[in-house]
Amino acid sequence: MAEVLARPAPTEQEYRTDLWIALGMFIVGVISAGLMTVVNLYGTSQVGIEWALLTTAINSAALAVRRRYPIAVAAVVCATYFASVTFQVPEVHVGNIAMFIALFTAGAWVNNRRLAFWGRAIITTLMMVWLFVNMYMAATVPIEGDGGLSRAGAFSPYVAYMLLNVLINIAFFGGAWFMGDRSWNAAVEEERFRERTRELEAERELTAAQAVALDRVAIARELHDVVAHHVSAMGVQASAARLRMTKDPQAAAEALTTIETSARTAITELRLLLETLRTPDNGTNENGFASTLGLSGLDDLVKHANDAGMPTAFTVLGDKREVPGVVQANLYRIAQESLTNARRHGGPDATADVRLRYTPTFVEIEVSNTGRPPLALRPGLGQLGMRERAAASGGTIELVPRTHGGMLVRAQMPLAEVFV
Repeated sequence: MAEVLARPAPTEQEYRTDLWIALGMFIVGVISAGLMTVVNLYGTSQVGIEWALLTTAINSAALAVRRRYPIAVAAVVCATYFASVTFQVPEVHVGNIAMFIALFTAGAWVNNRRLAFWGRAIITTLMMVWLFVNMYMAATVPIEGDGGLSRAGAFSPYVAYMLLNVLINIAFFGGAWFMGDRSWNAAVEEERFRERTRELEAERELTAAQAVALDRVAIARELHDVVAHHVSAMGVQASAARLRMTKDPQAAAEALTTIETSARTAITELRLLLETLRTPDNGTNENGFASTLGLSGLDDLVKHANDAGMPTAFTVLGDKREVPGVVQANLYRIAQESLTNARRHGGPDATADVRLRYTPTFVEIEVSNTGRPPLALRPGLGQLGMRERAAASGGTIELVPRTHGGMLVRAQMPLAEVFV
């Protein structure tokens, strides 16, 4: 996930909120200017109320675009406050609030953190320099009569007043700085969370799509194994029945019986597959398909190959061991596909040999056949399905043309102890 280091741009709703804030600040500023004019805070040196209305209008207009131009707004508002105090304009309270909001916005909405830092640093430094200059000027003005605070003593009332001003300004600017950074960090963290949520949603959709694709591949593999094996056998037997119909009715009848058996078996397996698709959680194996096929069915598979006219031998080597159900089903399907290919491509004189071998760590199925040598080892759906079945069970498979014709298929899969 790419690291999110930017706050999302303001929304139209947030821009409209700024306009309402600006309008509210202007109304409060007008009221404050009127009251401070009556109070006559600066005495005879105080300027007219029209200047207070002007500074209030400037601050309000700046706050209306504070999220569009944060640094510029902070500079304008602070400069306006400086002018208000310097020229003794009868309005400082709304100016203080506007300055805090502007400095907060500069820290909360500027994604260029270097610009946000230096912009606030320069403004804050200038304002603090101005404060100390005013303090120095006030400290050097001679006291006439009893006016002003007493400056006598090591910690006079005047010194206490100046320290209070320093602490208030530090808290004011520091608070705006701190809260602005906190707001930016919180927004960035929220955007990181949203980005991660979007990525997880995309991954979920991708995983769902992959699961559908895998299900389609598994369905295609099962259909291929069922249809290819039984239909191929029925084709061979139908051809034999047609040729023997007049010469050897008994042999033709046996061939038709074999066709009937193959058709019934194919229908049974197709029905099992369809029932599994309708109820995918009912007795499914690790590939997602219910299956009663296993190594115990190899005897019937070999018998079926013999009945179809291809002499086939079956040998079990080693001591029988417990084999996971999915491994049994995959080994059965590999043997079935191998015999189907032998019958289809080996020719009328092809023979086959099936060997099931048990060892302490793995189980192996080996199917070899004689007959015509393959012109080219072209990987079709059958070979692809065998490789997928071997890989699904954590095993390996070899498909090798034999020197004197025919094919050798050897699939080796781990037993439970290794497969877990």
